[in-house]
Amino acid sequence: MSSSDAPRFLLTNDDGIDSPGFRALYDALSELGEVVAVAPADDQSAVGRKLSGRVEVREHELGYAIVGTPADCAIAGLESLCPDVDMVVAGCNKGANIGAYVLGRSGTVSAAVEAAFFGVPAMAVSLYVPGGSGDDWRSKASDPSDYRAAAEATRYLAEHAEDAGVFDEADYLNVNAPWGGEQEPTGMEVTRPSTLYDMTAERDGDHVNLIDRTWDRMLTGDIPDPVGTDRRAVVEGRISVSPLTAPHTTRHHDALDGLADEYEPREA
Repeated sequence: MSSSDAPRFLLTNDDGIDSPGFRALYDALSELGEVVAVAPADDQSAVGRKLSGRVEVREHELGYAIVGTPADCAIAGLESLCPDVDMVVAGCNKGANIGAYVLGRSGTVSAAVEAAFFGVPAMAVSLYVPGGSGDDWRSKASDPSDYRAAAEATRYLAEHAEDAGVFDEADYLNVNAPWGGEQEPTGMEVTRPSTLYDMTAERDGDHVNLIDRTWDRMLTGDIPDPVGTDRRAVVEGRISVSPLTAPHTTRHHDALDGLADEYEPREA
């Protein structure tokens, strides 16, 4: 960030504008500069980059509450409501957004991705709340103070990352902090998304239950993730920062090139 002028942040999330994690980041970033909230009016978790096309805008004490998705918020904010921001920050999400398979599902991450396509530096910030695959985690992290470690890491990165040249290489940062009650994180680690995928589906009469067993494995420490991955860092008590790019990567290889060369369209 430029030292001559205070930075301006667009803050969004997917848990909703009145969530405790959102307030924690609002207060932390307000120590650096101006924060304009452009966030969903209600919970929009796990909607990915879903777009609404047309959204209602409501005045809010922190900025604007949008009846729409996180991606809606990023676009509405950057193109209309506060187009002159220096950075977009999404979070703090209640629940980790770690692992390659989660990135496309997460509304929090999707807001950062949307900002990256606009060429605006962005961060997605989440808090790992232990609880397994059940609902135990929902009763935890209910106060802004529970997000202190995540908020401090966000403030630090927001203050220093751009001037350090981080966004010359990364389009956005995916930040995940561990929550351990009184236990503080032991440090910050640059990571890559884990490739562990452990979804299962169980038939229950006329329904099928979709279960992500990864959360139970994290609770017991039974994870194969190697050192350097986001999940390993968080489970071991470190703040994970993954520098990511927004466009999908393309890998050319001989097998597909050969198929394309040999393709002959059928005659009508």
